[in-house]
Amino acid sequence: MTTNDDILLLKLIKEGDEHAFKHLFDNYFTPLCRYINIYLDNFAEAEELALDIFTYLWENREQVDIRLSFKAYLFQAARNRCFNALRDRKQTTPLDENLHETLQYKEYPTLEIEELNKLIQEAICTLPDRCREVFLKSRQEQMANQEIADDMNISVKTVEAQITKALKIIKKSMGEGYVYLF
Repeated sequence: MTTNDDILLLKLIKEGDEHAFKHLFDNYFTPLCRYINIYLDNFAEAEELALDIFTYLWENREQVDIRLSFKAYLFQAARNRCFNALRDRKQTTPLDENLHETLQYKEYPTLEIEELNKLIQEAICTLPDRCREVFLKSRQEQMANQEIADDMNISVKTVEAQITKALKIIKKSMGEGYVYLF
């Protein structure tokens, strides 16, 4: 969805349009559940949290202020709820829990993150040279588009186009399971 689509969708949802809300739900529920499941490793809990987010959005639709996009809003809300759920889990962990199980739980997310980083690095390696250079300056060196343009003696529009191209290639390389990351 484009920003204009999100603006129209937000307007319709604020007016109580259930069809617009269903469209939003149908587009984002499954990817949101997958994203939450990465944090919680419990799909039933992930679905429950995703439903909570959509319920909150509907119940508070008149006050919700979405500045970027629905996607950004939903995934940020999901991330925050995951952190809260993990914090709550941590507070209720019994003291007599087996140390081995605790260590395995803590290592799992690290291994998954390492695997994900490896997939991303492999995808970046497949980018054309100039595209990869622009993308790495943007993401790893945290350079602004104007800084990249000045550094490489190209236009800002070229920088934007190269970053967009890089993201498309990376998304395609990563597959459907990880599209929510970009």
